[in-house]
Amino acid sequence: MGDGFIDIIFFAMIAAFLVLRLRSVLGRRDGHESGHSDSIASSPGAERTSDKIVHLSDQSIAGEEEDGADPAEADSPLAVGLARIRQGDSSFDENEFLSGARMAFEMILSAYAEGNDQALEPLLSPEVYGNFARAIEDRNRAGETVEETLVCIKESVILEASMEGRTAQVTVKFISEQISVTRNREGEVSDGDPNAVIEVTDFWTFARDTRSRDLNWTLVETRSLD
Repeated sequence: MGDGFIDIIFFAMIAAFLVLRLRSVLGRRDGHESGHSDSIASSPGAERTSDKIVHLSDQSIAGEEEDGADPAEADSPLAVGLARIRQGDSSFDENEFLSGARMAFEMILSAYAEGNDQALEPLLSPEVYGNFARAIEDRNRAGETVEETLVCIKESVILEASMEGRTAQVTVKFISEQISVTRNREGEVSDGDPNAVIEVTDFWTFARDTRSRDLNWTLVETRSLD
């Protein structure tokens, strides 16, 4: 066989390993669970730039923070939601889930920037995948490329948790530092700054049917704070 064919096999094995590694973390019965149903409710003050990517106004986020109870309080909405998830799956553990969510955050950002829709598909709900795939297609048609560097994840915390029927839902707030640049067909920077590290606040929601034999969780909604 030629070297090119061997290279293809090699990289395919690496890609398969990464996806399986992520699934093993997010899909463990020891607590890597988070979720949202495929139907996403609009938040007051939210301005949607796509069906699933939402930029929230400061007002809408401030309202959530003011209304949020101490997660340590047993009767807080978050504590009640987590308790209901544990009733559906007694092995649920928030810390283990957050570890997997951080890995998912990094992998999805990277795959989207690279335009790798095949790597994205197993990690996203059908609706979210469709929107990501269309954005990648539009970008390719325009001859644009994205350079996305995740410098670090400064914070990841569970904000919301609930059960809708048998579907567990968990929303995670990520605060990260990134370098994001979009280049046009000629390679010139059309958006972003390759020398600037920016702080980005994202809200990602994952979902899984707790009675399903499929232990994998999927990303069903993304929001970002301007």
